[in-house]
Amino acid sequence: MERENFGSKLGVVLAAAGSAVGLGNIWRFPVETGQNGGAAFIIVYILCIVLLGLPIMMSEFLIGRSTHSNTAGAYRKLAPGTPWKWVGRLGVLSGFVILSYYAVVAGWTAEYTVLAASNYFEGKTTVDFPRIFSELSANPWICTLWMLAFMVLTHVVVVRGVKSGIEKFSKVMMPALFVIILILVVCSVLQPGASKGVEFLLKPDFSKVDGSVILSAMGQAFFSLSLGLGCLCTYASYFGKDTNLAKTALNVSVIDTLVAIMAGFIIFPAVFSAGYELNSNDVGPSLIFITLPNVFQQAFGAVPMLAYVFAVMFYFLLVVAALTSTISMHEVVTAYVSEEFSMKRRKAAWIVTIACSVVGVFCALSFGPLSDVKLFGLSIFDFFDYVSSNIFLPVGGMFIAIFTGWYLNRKFVKDEITNGGTVRAPYFKAFIFVLRFVAPIAIGLILLNQLGVFAFL
Repeated sequence: MERENFGSKLGVVLAAAGSAVGLGNIWRFPVETGQNGGAAFIIVYILCIVLLGLPIMMSEFLIGRSTHSNTAGAYRKLAPGTPWKWVGRLGVLSGFVILSYYAVVAGWTAEYTVLAASNYFEGKTTVDFPRIFSELSANPWICTLWMLAFMVLTHVVVVRGVKSGIEKFSKVMMPALFVIILILVVCSVLQPGASKGVEFLLKPDFSKVDGSVILSAMGQAFFSLSLGLGCLCTYASYFGKDTNLAKTALNVSVIDTLVAIMAGFIIFPAVFSAGYELNSNDVGPSLIFITLPNVFQQAFGAVPMLAYVFAVMFYFLLVVAALTSTISMHEVVTAYVSEEFSMKRRKAAWIVTIACSVVGVFCALSFGPLSDVKLFGLSIFDFFDYVSSNIFLPVGGMFIAIFTGWYLNRKFVKDEITNGGTVRAPYFKAFIFVLRFVAPIAIGLILLNQLGVFAFL
């Protein structure tokens, strides 16, 4: 079966960046920054990107490109007859699980875009927004229909293939995402009192930097870049042999980090302008669907039209960011089903869409009719979120580092990184050292931290 490749270098970078950029950049990074020393956290985060994120991303790239296979098939080709194939299969499972519940959250962003466009938030007070989100998440029909709509939209892009679907979509939506972000940043920083938010974001407070902050920065770098998920490995299988893996990884990391930092420039100036102070409860869905609608109304209340436009653009931005991520996760599973079972892409995509939609329905209903159903004390949605984020991704990333650093032939790795000696790689020894020693230990610490072991000790 003939495989497609991306048609251009720009398509490679934008597609891979779209895979990395998602809701985590917008709802997790700003809060982590606010709670961990502002600019000091950003500096630590960037160091973690360089020391941890780039080497593992390059590892996923070389595994995918060298085999031109889905993430499970890639390990089977590179390590035939060994258990390493389960690392690839874990990536496929992670993509399936995350897509199933992520589409529910994506559906919420679509519903909030509609609410913002209908000017539903005007005149609402602080006590109204928790009620609005609670009613939305508990409504089985709205949650399910929006989840299914988002899944179908994702399917439409994936089923069109790599060039006509994923690459074409990325070339349009990623620039659009940047334009929207820049407009929102300008609107936010020009508000009265916004300068305090800018200062808070840029002025480092190194007194807050301790071991837990470093772990938080490593975890944020890891999850923000979608490492260990199989997306980057799968996308790299569509890279041409002339693709500079190190340069592509650097470009993707820079774009991902810029989106996260600019999200901070959207949120913090607005928060300070509104006289609001983010706290430990303002994370995840709470930040996006309860805190920020209230903040936007207060910050831009003097100019109702600005508040209206800002809210509409912000939630549409979330829709775009969510869609770039769901497409990449869908592609991981679709490529696996198509190639491992010798199935046409269209049929494989339909199987993935239907299967994820069925599981997604249970996730969508876990806030309403199925709220009493618990898995190890967690709702269905929270269980999937916890297992994938705290176990699947760190374990996958750790084994990717070990596989590239210890199992693969060193000459083979160097040939892939240097494109057969045509690209200089003076960093190669440091790259191998990080993969062998630094990354496994760092990810192990992240895993223990995510599982609450340190808190228990």
